Amino acid sequence: MKKTLFAFYSFLLLLSFGCSSNDANMDGTIFIPDETNLSLPAYTEWGYNTFGAKYERSYFLVAKNVVPCKITYRNDSLNFVLIGHWGTDSFENYGQGPMRLAFSFPMPLINDYTGLATLDGKVIVLPDEPCVVTMVKGNSTETTLVPISGKLTFKRAQLLEVDDVVDRVILSGTFNLKYLVSGLQETFSEGRFDIAIGDPDFWYDK
Repeated sequence: MKKTLFAFYSFLLLLSFGCSSNDANMDGTIFIPDETNLSLPAYTEWGYNTFGAKYERSYFLVAKNVVPCKITYRNDSLNFVLIGHWGTDSFENYGQGPMRLAFSFPMPLINDYTGLATLDGKVIVLPDEPCVVTMVKGNSTETTLVPISGKLTFKRAQLLEVDDVVDRVILSGTFNLKYLVSGLQETFSEGRFDIAIGDPDFWYDK
């Protein structure tokens, strides 16, 4: 069910960023460390444009100056792409280099970013449900991962209204993944995301 944030919520969110809805800071990242693991962002539902997960013995984290998420609807599927870096325990340090993790799964038609509100409460259990997972590390080519187990959960999908106009959709949730790549087992664990998606971050491929 779609959930709309009312005017008071919009006001609080704008205060937390200390800017107007048109300010570039609204698209920046606010990294609040998790209480039990300071290298990961805390789970939030405020559109802080952040994500993070343990990746083997390192981390996959949002990058300070990189748009953290892009979403495309193409060929009856939604492509949810997290963009950051790996090999460091700080979102401010670039570590071993860039990394992208993408989940592509069937969805009814979404031709506008506001339609992403239909993701509210959606859970994808791997490998039981159809979902293609790919990864790109550094300058390597895209690799298709073979899930052994995992779950992608959109806990909340909220419409953010500013001056009675929908400004963006806030997607908040969790993910974990155990998979095979080149015959070896790897894992993402304790993953969480809190992403604000506006028109520039969504593309409907007709």
